[in-house]
Amino acid sequence: MLVRELAQWLNAPWEGEGDREISRVASLEEAGADALAFVAGGKAVALAHTAHAGCLLVPRDFANSSGRTVIVVEHPRAAAARVIAKLHPKTVLPEGMHPTVVVGTDVTIGAGTHVAAFVSLGDGVRVGADCVIGAGTTIGDGVTIGDQTTIHPRVSIYAGVTVGGDVVLHSGCVIGADGFGYVLINGAYENFPQIGRVEIGDRVEIGANSCVDRAALGVTMIGEGTKLDNMVHIGHNCRIGRHVVIAAQTGLSGGVVVEDYAVIGGQVGIGDKARIESRAVLGSGSGVLTSKIVRGGQVLWGTPARPLKEYLGQLAALSRLAKKRRAE
Repeated sequence: MLVRELAQWLNAPWEGEGDREISRVASLEEAGADALAFVAGGKAVALAHTAHAGCLLVPRDFANSSGRTVIVVEHPRAAAARVIAKLHPKTVLPEGMHPTVVVGTDVTIGAGTHVAAFVSLGDGVRVGADCVIGAGTTIGDGVTIGDQTTIHPRVSIYAGVTVGGDVVLHSGCVIGADGFGYVLINGAYENFPQIGRVEIGDRVEIGANSCVDRAALGVTMIGEGTKLDNMVHIGHNCRIGRHVVIAAQTGLSGGVVVEDYAVIGGQVGIGDKARIESRAVLGSGSGVLTSKIVRGGQVLWGTPARPLKEYLGQLAALSRLAKKRRAE
C-alpha cells in the first residue's frame, strides 16, 4: 500500500515520498524500507531520525528535520494498530464444525462460525455469528457466547456462563470454575456450594491461563472493554467494571469490586471485599488488605498499599537509615 494511500485511509497529512510502497509494520529498530514504524516517547523520537523505516507514524509535534517520509497523527501507537489490522489481516477460518466436535442437544451456532477439532459443546449452548472456537475447548451446558468472539485452543467454560460479543479468551482460560468457598465445621473444611454464574461483557480480553470463578450466589462480573493479562485470578463474586486493565499474576479474592478505568499492575494481591474505585492505580507488587477502599484517582504502591508519595518517602527514609548504620 502506498504511503499516500495509507495517509488518506488514516485521514492524516503526510510528508515525503507518497508513492513509496509499504507492505508491513515493524519496530523502529527492525523496520526496513518496505516497513512502517511508529514514534511514541522520547527515546523513539531520538531513534526516528536514524531508523531505516520507509515511513514513520509521528505525533503532531514531531520535528521532521531529517526530511523523513512521515504520516502525522494524533496518537501514533493507536494509528499503528489500525495499520497492522490493514496490512496484516487475520486469517479467516472457514465456517463449519470439524467432524470430531461433540455437540449436545439444542445447540445453536451462528453463521460464519468456525468450530475446530475436539471441541465439546454442552446442551443448550448458544454461539453467535462469526466466532472462532479453538481446538480442544470445552463449553458447558447453557453457555451463551456473543458474535465475533474468539476462543483460543483448550479453553474451559463451565455451565451457565455468559460471554459477550467481540471477546477474546486465550488458551488455558478457565471461566466459571467453583469459587474458593469453604466452611470450617468440627475441625474440617466443608465446601459451600458455588451455584452462581459468570457474566463477561463485550470486548473483554482474558489472557492465557487466567481463571474467573463463578459466584457462590449471584454473579461474578467483568465489564465491557476490560483487559486481563496472563495468569490473572478473579475470585468468586468479584465485580470488575468497564475498561479496567489488570496485569499478569494478579489475584483478586472473593467479593472484590474494581470500578471503571482502574489500572492494576502485575503481581498485585487484593483481599476479600476490597473496593478499588474508578481510575485508581495500583503499582506492581502492591498488597491491598481485606475490606480496604482505594479512593478514585489515587496511585498506590507497596504492601500494604499506600499513596505513592508516602511509599517513596518511606523508601528514602529507609535508605538514609541504612547509610547511617553503615557509617557508624
